[in-house]
Amino acid sequence: MFSSLRPSRGGDAADDLPEEDEREVPLRVGLRDLVRATRGHRKSICVALVFSLLAAGMGLAQPLLATRTIKQFSDGRPYAALAVLLAVVFVLEAVIAAISSYALERTSEGLVLGLRLRLIGKLLRLPMRRHESRRLGDSLSRTTSDTTMLRDSLAYDLSEVVVGLFSIVGGIALMLWLDAALFLIVLVIVGAIGGLTLLLLAGIRRAVEDAQDSLGGMSAELERALSAIRTVRVMRAEDRETERIGRLARQAYEQNLQAAKRDAVIGPMMTLAMHGSMMAVLVVGGIRVASGDASLPDLVGFLLYITYIGAPIANMFDVMATLQRGMAALQRIEEVTQLPSEADAKRAPVLVEKAAGPNGTTPAVEFRDITFGYDTENPVLRQVSFTIPRHTHTALIGASGAGKSTLFSLIARFYDPDQGQILLDGTDIRAELSISETRSRLGLVEQSAPVMHGTLRDNIVYGKPDAADAEIDRVVRLAGLGDLVARLPKGLDTPVGEHGDLLSGGERQRVAIARALLPRPRLLLLDEPTSQLDAANEQFLTQTIAQISRECTLLVIAHRPSTISAADTVILLKSGRIAATGPPDEITRSLPSS
Repeated sequence: MFSSLRPSRGGDAADDLPEEDEREVPLRVGLRDLVRATRGHRKSICVALVFSLLAAGMGLAQPLLATRTIKQFSDGRPYAALAVLLAVVFVLEAVIAAISSYALERTSEGLVLGLRLRLIGKLLRLPMRRHESRRLGDSLSRTTSDTTMLRDSLAYDLSEVVVGLFSIVGGIALMLWLDAALFLIVLVIVGAIGGLTLLLLAGIRRAVEDAQDSLGGMSAELERALSAIRTVRVMRAEDRETERIGRLARQAYEQNLQAAKRDAVIGPMMTLAMHGSMMAVLVVGGIRVASGDASLPDLVGFLLYITYIGAPIANMFDVMATLQRGMAALQRIEEVTQLPSEADAKRAPVLVEKAAGPNGTTPAVEFRDITFGYDTENPVLRQVSFTIPRHTHTALIGASGAGKSTLFSLIARFYDPDQGQILLDGTDIRAELSISETRSRLGLVEQSAPVMHGTLRDNIVYGKPDAADAEIDRVVRLAGLGDLVARLPKGLDTPVGEHGDLLSGGERQRVAIARALLPRPRLLLLDEPTSQLDAANEQFLTQTIAQISRECTLLVIAHRPSTISAADTVILLKSGRIAATGPPDEITRSLPSS
């Protein structure tokens, strides 16, 4: 039933594919990257900016109207129309500003939604190598807290820069028109204090980046502890875990304080600049009015413009601080989004020599001279070749680390071999199938048998959400879940808890088997399916497996003697090589001497 294959000359077609670049490219985002992140929302931002600029223009007009109203009154001319116009402009500014604020908030929420969807899609498509090297909690932190921090920077703060510049430039122009000498006083005071403030902004971004990294680490450690909460409790490790996680929380606290110290000084310094300017202008301007060198209405208008541009100037410095926070968050987000996704492309077709199985049929699975290592210097599999006929039950056995799970990972395209070919039904899975097409032919039951939050039905139909009731009943029967469904208060619609915690280990394993069977795979991969079953359920599953093998091919990682003896053929792996193949009794007899 099994045959060894000579290495195929066509088996090195992997050389035709570009390999994934595993190098970590240093990434440093800037303001241009922050602007680039608004792509797709710029029309909404521009509409909001138009309303903001209209409101800012009306604000700039108010001191001028007030000045003209005072002059009209002083000269004994009618001033009622100007006063009414000033009131109308004041109300319109408030209404338009409210519309602008809502438009910006809506846009910023849309930006965050887009970023989160982008991150979620990326995280779910990262190559397995990346997932194995990343902390889950840190990835969650980037998707939640970092995107929230970025929200204001992407929409509100960028618009604040545009509107603030418009208000400042317009205010400066009108102040120069009213009294250039007084403006020079304001420029000297604000410029000196503003320059000192800019120096304080430099350290904010670094402190925020460090704080977010610490928060990501804290989330990862908390997720680790909560996912093993029973072990933590039994080992009385609550205090140690609290200390471990609390250490990262304290680091984030200290780093956020470093940013807050700098941030806290910005507002008071700008208030000092504005108040200092007001006092200087009031004293100097009052002297000039008293001496007849300036008029009182112009001094009133000048002072009003100081108050009007004071807020935008202070906001500009606040914006610079929050932009530093936003760029720190964007830095962490882009570190994920710039990673390469799992490539899902077919390779150039190559000529594949078909191997003949019993009665001339094409084997269900064929490994041809497969060599693979998680790093190139330490191969896990070496020159592995074997075939598995269709509708048979094959057991993979061997010591821990022999390469059994690695074979599953290669068939499922979590990794691609360094050398050789893998064929399903005579089709090279790298040369002729995309990753999605390959996986559509497979079913996988992991030893951990993950069950997700939701109902029992949600978990069973996960691979085929539109499954009919008859199809569900079939896999429930095959997996031996009938008694469980009858016992649960809501049957299939009963929630199973976080990670399936409301089910026993054996029940979770049978749910995973039902889930894998529902799409009717051609090849079913089972990783020690009886590891969490009692004797009665193990015997039932053995009978089920015999029935399943009439519908699809079974490849099982086996450790228990009962699982091994139920197979048609056994493949013994030793140190990444095929040590023996044959009937179960023949292989098991040879094990003590192997």
